[in-house]
Amino acid sequence: MSEAKSPSLGWMKTNHLEIEHWIEKLRKAVKDKPKPLIKPIREFQQMVYSDPILYGNVQGMFADAHRYKKNTPLGWQPQPMNFEEFLELLNAIMFTAPEAYQSGRGSDQEAAGMIGFPINALLNWPMATPQGYDVFSNALVNQQLKKILVHWSKFLVTKDSRYVLTEGDCAEDVIAWLSPHAQTEMVSVAYNTYGDGPNPVSKTDTFPDIFQCQPGEEYYGYQSWDDFFTRQFHWEKRPISDPDNDNVITNACESAPFDIARDVALSAPFWLKGQKYSLENMLNFDEFTPQFVGGTVYQAFLSALSFHRWHSPVNGTVVKAYVVNGSYYLENLAEGFFHPIVKTEEDGKVTVTGGPDSAAPNDSQPFLSAVATRAVIFIEADNPAIGLMCVMPIGMAEVSSCQITVKAGDKVKKGQEIGMFHFGGSTHCLMFRKGVDLDFFTYGATLGPDGDTNIRVNTKIAEVKV
Repeated sequence: MSEAKSPSLGWMKTNHLEIEHWIEKLRKAVKDKPKPLIKPIREFQQMVYSDPILYGNVQGMFADAHRYKKNTPLGWQPQPMNFEEFLELLNAIMFTAPEAYQSGRGSDQEAAGMIGFPINALLNWPMATPQGYDVFSNALVNQQLKKILVHWSKFLVTKDSRYVLTEGDCAEDVIAWLSPHAQTEMVSVAYNTYGDGPNPVSKTDTFPDIFQCQPGEEYYGYQSWDDFFTRQFHWEKRPISDPDNDNVITNACESAPFDIARDVALSAPFWLKGQKYSLENMLNFDEFTPQFVGGTVYQAFLSALSFHRWHSPVNGTVVKAYVVNGSYYLENLAEGFFHPIVKTEEDGKVTVTGGPDSAAPNDSQPFLSAVATRAVIFIEADNPAIGLMCVMPIGMAEVSSCQITVKAGDKVKKGQEIGMFHFGGSTHCLMFRKGVDLDFFTYGATLGPDGDTNIRVNTKIAEVKV
């Protein structure tokens, strides 16, 4: 397989016209083959209609998305037009699996972005409005959204969901996940990574060389779209750094580093532009929260084309593990329509950055650590210099099915699987107590939302200073 340029790790398409094109195709599919609303969507509709304030906010977020567009330099028309059309489009998604590629023709096609979040594609700008913030912070709305996502998940684990693995029409801007082009992109993501020592994935490796599958069987042996998306490495491709050295902490997820924050506060205003980490909100006011005040948070982003399972970063014992039900489509208002425009001048040249940002969910990762659905896994490390630490995988939009595969009392080894995301990737945090003195290793990767290169799962991410 030829070497490919590493694709973007984001879930969001940067070309707004491509998003609009996808929504137009979805709208046409609804018109050509209308389907009755599924039960949880009908319940959501009735809930909104029965609450005048909620109804006003829901309709207002779609209307304001159109209104705010006029005051921005963005070249797109936000869709859908109103709540009723949104429900019809959402209903259509329930009978589909996420498509791999949705832009360009032939060799110009790009990796999955917004289509990795098809529901988010409909809500990307409505959720960036003040009314959208009110809607998606509503606990009852999130309960109903969870029912809708659970319904969709039941389809994504069936054999009927596998059609996107092998079916695709370049004329319709769709290619299959297991097509040669898509495989090349996924191989490129696995190859173009940072880590401790040379990457065991070589330039000549193919998809079956890297990921566990049965290339001689139909659908490469994958039993559903979800089975494909939670695929596993051949583990010699992701060896564990210093498995017996308890001073070495390994990367819990194949992910691009977002932030390293020290001296983290118990409580902080995470909803503002600065997006500080707020431990009591992140840890859902758990009894262990005070132990992490003044400690360190490491956060990193999982991509659409990458690997979606979580692995223990230390040798130790699971003390507590549970899922916190949170929001699904809530984002920091300061990162969307209200993202400030910044002008800088150097040598007479004016540069304009910022402004309304379609990548607001990605840029809102610290905010999401306090409000989104997330797993909280406390591990007592064997190394007393580390002691109690926490792994916190965080759902983003429809990628919020956090499955924990360990329980309190389980002994875990570095690199051992402790859970996974379904429906794709997301973000995660590692938390350490005050006084745990760590050197972090990012191998030259760019920190922040613009980082586009993963650090390998199971490779050394930090080490206790001795």
